[in-house]
Amino acid sequence: MTRKEFIHKSRMFFREQLRVADYIDVQAAGDNIRNNIPFRGPTIYILFTAIVIASVGLNVNSIPVIIGAMLISPLMSPIIGFGMGLGTNDTQLLLQSLKNLGIMFAISLIASTLYFMVTPLETDNPTELLARTNPSIYDVMIAFFGGVAGILELSRKEKGTVLSGVAIATALMPPLCTVGYGIAKLNWHYAGGALYLFFINCVFIALATFLVVKFLGFPLAGAKDERSWRHLVSYCLLILLVLTPSVFSAYSIVVENRFSIEARRFVKENQTIGGTYIFDYTTDTSVKPYRLTLSLAGEKLSNEARATLYTEAQKHGIRHEQIVFREDATIEVRRLNETEIMRDWLSSTEAQLRQRDDSIRALRTQLDTYRALQLPSAQIAAEIHSQWPEILDVTLARSDNSVILLLTTQPAADSTATTLRDEDLQRIRNWLAVRLQEPVVEVIVR
Repeated sequence: MTRKEFIHKSRMFFREQLRVADYIDVQAAGDNIRNNIPFRGPTIYILFTAIVIASVGLNVNSIPVIIGAMLISPLMSPIIGFGMGLGTNDTQLLLQSLKNLGIMFAISLIASTLYFMVTPLETDNPTELLARTNPSIYDVMIAFFGGVAGILELSRKEKGTVLSGVAIATALMPPLCTVGYGIAKLNWHYAGGALYLFFINCVFIALATFLVVKFLGFPLAGAKDERSWRHLVSYCLLILLVLTPSVFSAYSIVVENRFSIEARRFVKENQTIGGTYIFDYTTDTSVKPYRLTLSLAGEKLSNEARATLYTEAQKHGIRHEQIVFREDATIEVRRLNETEIMRDWLSSTEAQLRQRDDSIRALRTQLDTYRALQLPSAQIAAEIHSQWPEILDVTLARSDNSVILLLTTQPAADSTATTLRDEDLQRIRNWLAVRLQEPVVEVIVR
């Protein structure tokens, strides 16, 4: 295969893979978008429930609840309708979409504000609320590419689950609820940041729809007159107006991230300076210039060591006026460590005492058991020998169910007989049973 043939076949392959004409239905897509724009009847109640669910999710800081509200929300339809109206020169569709989007916006704002005014819950760490208050260029990218995926999904002949993912990614509901929270709590930083994020999502979802509508060749509803050009120019200016702050915000995020990374590298490379040790550090990007606080332990930082740290910080883009030393933190940490050491020592001592008491208790139990099993052999032998002198030796033993007494007597004149009579053996058996408090005693004579 020649190079020219390879290039031609590759071009044909990718053209076939990227061709969308056989998989879309622009007429059905246009009808579907137009039918979902009107905001009346059940759609009002669906929006209201979605707003309440999203507000509760933000209130309790629950991501699954917030995602559920995004999936329920019908807010995306008028935004896509606006983009399609702009792309097809359909002024009526454009105005209808704006009207319904305004109604949805007002209802959402009223519902979320009322909820946060009456809820008794207070969020200690509202990370989900904060996430909607500082939008950047990255949110612009999410909204734009989410809008592209959304309009392509609506244009496909065979629908999939893309719209659910678009609804989650673009997140129209949480910013509106955060605006309501800001109004209810008179927190204008929250309200302003979240409102800006909502406008970003609306503008760039509509922009993505406009471009895809042009790319797919949706039929025009009207000619390109002066009014349509005026709409397009106005929208371009709106894009620039919305985009500019997000670029500065993204720049700030990048600078903050770089400062944090360089601060971590600086501390790691200069953990020990002479007899001084950097045991902790914090960065504060809420002030200008950014601040790096170093907590020191060990010897007091000398002027030479301080100058060395300043020089090393310069290599990481950190100026000396951005560095704050906390040498008094050593005393606080030492006190804290002494307290922790004493607490640990007391806990360890208490555990050892409990263990020792348990061991003593177990040994006493074993000793009592041993004493209960032990037989007073010497005393029993002396008592038996005093009554029956012919008994030479006495041995006591304990079996599972009885006590065994083994007696050795003097041999009788008749070698087959014993010097103890049967009544003597019975007396010994009865006496020993009472003496040892044992119900069964066996006596064996040899």
